[in-house]
Amino acid sequence: MPSASLSASGAPLAERMRPVSLDQFFGQAHLLGPGKPLNRMVSGESLHSAVLWGPPGVGKTTLARLIAHTTHATFVALSAVLAGVKDVRAAVAEAQRTRDEDGRRTVLFLDEVHRFNKAQQDAFLPFVEDGTLCFIGATTENPSFELNNALLSRARVYVLKTLTSDVIAALLRTALTDAERGLGERRIDIDDELVSRLAAAADGDARCALNILDIAADLVEEPVGGSITAEIVDSVISGGRRRFDKGGDAFYDQVSALQKSIRGSDPDAALYWLARMLDGGADPRYAARRILRTASEDIGNADPRALQVALQAWQAYERLGSPEGELALAQAVVFLACAAKSNAVYSAWNQAQADARRHGSLPVPDALRNAPTGLMKEQGAGSGYRYAHDEPDGFAAGMAYFPREMEGSTYYHPVSRGLEIRIAEKLERLRNQNRAAARKGKAS
Repeated sequence: MPSASLSASGAPLAERMRPVSLDQFFGQAHLLGPGKPLNRMVSGESLHSAVLWGPPGVGKTTLARLIAHTTHATFVALSAVLAGVKDVRAAVAEAQRTRDEDGRRTVLFLDEVHRFNKAQQDAFLPFVEDGTLCFIGATTENPSFELNNALLSRARVYVLKTLTSDVIAALLRTALTDAERGLGERRIDIDDELVSRLAAAADGDARCALNILDIAADLVEEPVGGSITAEIVDSVISGGRRRFDKGGDAFYDQVSALQKSIRGSDPDAALYWLARMLDGGADPRYAARRILRTASEDIGNADPRALQVALQAWQAYERLGSPEGELALAQAVVFLACAAKSNAVYSAWNQAQADARRHGSLPVPDALRNAPTGLMKEQGAGSGYRYAHDEPDGFAAGMAYFPREMEGSTYYHPVSRGLEIRIAEKLERLRNQNRAAARKGKAS
C-alpha cells in the first residue's frame, strides 16, 4: 500500500494540515471574521484567558496554538485525561521562569478541561489572577455545568460551531491541492460528488474528514496521478456513525429536539430526531422512556391513549429488539405528535408538589381520616364524611377534601383540546354544584 500520504516525519494528513496562520483556518466565521470577538486575540492584538466550547474537530486546539504563536507566548499543552495538579504546578513553575527571564507570557492549554475536578480547576486560579498564565481550556461540554464559577469569571467563553459540509469539502480540496502540507504532489483526482460524500461522512469534524481522506489516498494504487474512486469512498466511509455523545450536550440537545417536535405537532421532525438519536448510538430503551414521559407531560388527558401507545411501543421494542422494534417507537412518536396536546396535568402536578413543600405537614381533615377502630371514631375520625357512591350522580356536592388552610386551591385546568374539553365541562358542572351547596350552607 502506498505511503505517500505521510510526510518524511510520518505525520498524518490531519496534523500536517493544522493551520499555522489565521488565513489557513476553516470555519468559525462568527468568531474569526473581521471585527468578531476572537479575531483580535488570534491576530495577536490581545491576550486573555478563554474557554473554547464546541464539538470535536472544529479547531479548538488549533486556535489555542495560533493565539500563542501570534502573541509570541510560550505554548504549554496538557490533557485533563492524563494530567494532574502536579503537571499544572510544573507548568506554572516553567511559566514563572520564562516570565522572569525574558518577560514572555505562557499560554497554558488544557484539553478536555471539564474532566478536571473542582480542586484541580482551583489550582489555576492564583496564576491566572496574577498573570503568570493565560489559561485556555477546551471542552465539548457546557461550561456552565462543568467548570467552576471562579474559573469561568476569569475567562471568556467562546462557542465554536460544528463545521458545515461545505466548509469541510473546501478543506478537503485544499488538502488535495496543497503540495507543501497536503497531497498536492500526488495530483490525486476525485469527483466533486465524492468529495461531498467524504465531507458528509465526517459529520462536522475536520480532523475526521482529513483522516478519512488520508486513508482514501493510501488506497489509491498509483503513487502519482491516481484517482479516488467511488469504491474507495464506499470502503472508507462504511460503518460510520453520527455524533451523539451519550451523556453530553449533543445527547440532551437531540432528546430536547425530539420532545419539542412532538410537542409542536410535527411528526416529520419528531421522526427525524428519533432517527438521529438511534443512528448516533442512543439506547432505544432510553428513547422509549423519553417518549413515555412526553406522552404524560405534553399530551396528558387531552388524549389518554398516548400513554398507552407509548407504553405498548416500549413493550413491543423489548419483545422484538433492534431493528424491528424501533418501528414501534416510530409509530408512537407519530401518534404523539399528531395527538391533541395538554400540559395541564404536568402543570397541576408541579403546583401540587410546590404546595406540599410550602405548607408542610397539615393535618388530614377529620372527615377524610381513616377510622378502622371504635376509639378512632370516638376521636372524630371519619366524622362528616359523605360516601360519594350514595349521593345523587355519585357526587357529594359541598364535600371538602383539602386541609382547611388550603380550601379552594385549584391546580388542574383542562385545556380546550381533545378529551379535556369534556373533562373541563364536567369539572365546571361539579364546581357549580359545590358553589351552590356552599351558598345553601351559608343561608341555613
